[in-house]
Amino acid sequence: MPDQQSDSAPRRPNILFIMADDHAAHAVSAYGSNINETPHIDRIAEGGMRLDNCFCTNSLCAPSRATILTGTYNHVNGVQTLSTEFDSRQPAVAGMLKEAGYETAIVGKWHLGHGENHDPRGFDFWTVVPDQGRYHNPVFIDMDGSQRVIPGYATNIITDLAEEWLDGRDEEKPFFLMVHHKAPHRNWEPDAKHLDMYTDGDLAVPENFFDDYSGRATAAREAQMRVADHLRMDDLKKLLPPGMTQDEQALWKYQTYIKDYLRCVASVDDNVGRLLDYLDAKGLTEDTIVIYTSDQGFFLGDHGWYDKRFMYEESLRMPFVIRYPKEIEAGSVSDALCMNVDFAQTFLDYAGLPATERMQGESLRPLLKGELPDDWRKSVYYRYWEHDDGIHHVWAHYGVRTDRYKLVYYYADGLGLPGTSDKVMEPEWELFDLENDPWEMKSVYDDPAYEQVRAELEAELARVQAEIGDKPYVAGERA
Repeated sequence: MPDQQSDSAPRRPNILFIMADDHAAHAVSAYGSNINETPHIDRIAEGGMRLDNCFCTNSLCAPSRATILTGTYNHVNGVQTLSTEFDSRQPAVAGMLKEAGYETAIVGKWHLGHGENHDPRGFDFWTVVPDQGRYHNPVFIDMDGSQRVIPGYATNIITDLAEEWLDGRDEEKPFFLMVHHKAPHRNWEPDAKHLDMYTDGDLAVPENFFDDYSGRATAAREAQMRVADHLRMDDLKKLLPPGMTQDEQALWKYQTYIKDYLRCVASVDDNVGRLLDYLDAKGLTEDTIVIYTSDQGFFLGDHGWYDKRFMYEESLRMPFVIRYPKEIEAGSVSDALCMNVDFAQTFLDYAGLPATERMQGESLRPLLKGELPDDWRKSVYYRYWEHDDGIHHVWAHYGVRTDRYKLVYYYADGLGLPGTSDKVMEPEWELFDLENDPWEMKSVYDDPAYEQVRAELEAELARVQAEIGDKPYVAGERA
């Protein structure tokens, strides 16, 4: 397809997509964080829109990235677990934009496999870290398959590479640039610039930090009990002081962890500022859509956890702020239900391109203009496939979330997928009233007062699964 830009048509916007890894929305000050400030990420929200109800379809790095690239759920794009690699020959948004005349690039974390059918495709330029990558002196894989070590700190280097590519791009074409940071993924190694942050006192502890997992499904208690230590020595980087009670140990570990996590976030925020300043200096701000997000949420000690995977709010919710001065009102907010399966269609919409029939999300553009279509979704669907992986012990589950309620079904079967256990547990349900129980501490699934709500949500779950073609769990069936 030739470049669709004509002399008479308005210039299509550039798209700068900045994504961190495991950056929880409640660690962004634009979302009201009580533990840190992110002034540069906040600049995007202040100049555009903050989406308050943006969720992932699967709270794992690779499955989320596959969904973002393809606009499809994981049963369609084939990346259900961390052990199922992405087939990069399938249709993805970068290739569609490139074919339509965009210049495309990705720098940073890929995490979707490597090799002939797994390396990035549809990009005019790419350089990515292998697997998780390193914080210091990271290795990068280039388009020709060669590898190089770049001295320095990964977050700064990824931004350096992004700016280098922007400097050398074809300025006659609009660009689509994906900047994917490793940070703040564990094991949370800050750079020298931020090592002295948060040294003058303790940070706030989550409301649900001391969770005893009573009143909920067995799945939560099992995940807590079977993980030997949710924060390992390579996470903490120091020995536990002697003579502490169990609660004191938990709080010490939290403070040690959260400060390193937020130091890594501070570096990401600084580098977001660098890119925003670059756009200003080059006169590109008005013509560029800028997005900041993460591949999923993360438990910042919430429920006593330091990971993701569960369908609880802290893991399910993604930060998503977007700025486009030509169309998005500065300082606006939307509470409509959005998902990462919508991102690809949104990019295409702004480029003037139709979504393909294979895509399963919706363009967010109406919401970003302050409009709520009458037929906008009333629920979001989530499915975690990596059952009892041997490290995190989170049971496979799926469910739906509406504006007030959340229904979760732990079918607890790996279905024979790579990276899953062959153990099958007794299925369980959870139902949360998020208005009355925002910290998700007590399931009301068996409460007679919620019988009607439960029936409605079970019907909604069945409807959504039928709509997107994801089969409900049947005991004994394999994927």
